[in-house]
Amino acid sequence: MAYSLNTVPRTLACTAVVGGLLLLTGCGGSSSADTGDDALKVGVLFPGSLSDDGFMESAYLGYQRAAKQHDGKVSFSKVEQVAPADYEQALVRFATTSDLVISLGGQTDAAVRKVAARFPKVKFAEIGGPADGKPLANLALYDPQQAEGAYLAGAASALLSKKGTVAFVGGAELPAIVNAAEEFENGAKAADPGVKVLTPQYVGDFNDAAKAKQSALADYGAGADVLGQILNLGHKGVAQAAAQSGGTLIGGPIAHDCGTEKGYAGYVETDIGAEIEYSVDQLAAGSWKAEAVHFGLTFDTPHNDIVLCGTVDASVTEKLDELKAKIADGRTVTR
Repeated sequence: MAYSLNTVPRTLACTAVVGGLLLLTGCGGSSSADTGDDALKVGVLFPGSLSDDGFMESAYLGYQRAAKQHDGKVSFSKVEQVAPADYEQALVRFATTSDLVISLGGQTDAAVRKVAARFPKVKFAEIGGPADGKPLANLALYDPQQAEGAYLAGAASALLSKKGTVAFVGGAELPAIVNAAEEFENGAKAADPGVKVLTPQYVGDFNDAAKAKQSALADYGAGADVLGQILNLGHKGVAQAAAQSGGTLIGGPIAHDCGTEKGYAGYVETDIGAEIEYSVDQLAAGSWKAEAVHFGLTFDTPHNDIVLCGTVDASVTEKLDELKAKIADGRTVTR
């Protein structure tokens, strides 16, 4: 299954500095100036860069699709690259003017819960928070199943490893990322019970390529030859370490054409943006609910897959297909 997520142009427009935050309105769709006063208003908090080639960019592509789909009916605004200390301020600004506020990433969980409680008449949605989190009366939780993607990455890593040792690098030691690291190991062991999985490393910053490179070099030095990762800009550091050490990594959540990037053994595809589309579609249809929704292979339209690069033995793809089928029919649960 291919998403061609990297074909949407990365364009930003209508910028304004508000209270120290860079507020971006109407990019990829209508702004409040051309939708009319009766338009529904949606504000989206992107803590990271919209061009990180990772979680945030995948989400932004869905933001663009939603803005195009609901042009003239929904007014969109967003803010990117927000420091943790400013999450609450950004969410409050959106809550005072929006019908729906969406926050990206588990790092925003505490802030969005606090602000949602302050604005009970505003709808909120959090994408990528704790998989076992509980919705509030006005807060929906959308799980992109990063753990599911990590499980597939672990399985692929084990099947592709020539040294029988693999490892995982995460951006921060958040509940969702720790769970993903555990599922990476579960996937590796399901594919090859004899594989060695090193202790996961957490960089402390999803975007710090230098620190991610150090962590990856340590794993390659400890014997791993294939790494899984959940990083944003930081994945570039892992790729650098792979090139330096002769190892490989599993990329994602945006898959690129194989061969265009050195060191990539394959890609996990996770369409984070589909969850923005889901929430906005529900809002526009008047059917929005404060619900917990788990996307991925068990959802009506799967948003996770894995693509391997290079010449791969048929037994590898057969094993991955078997493991995906077990997730899709509920025999394997990754959350």
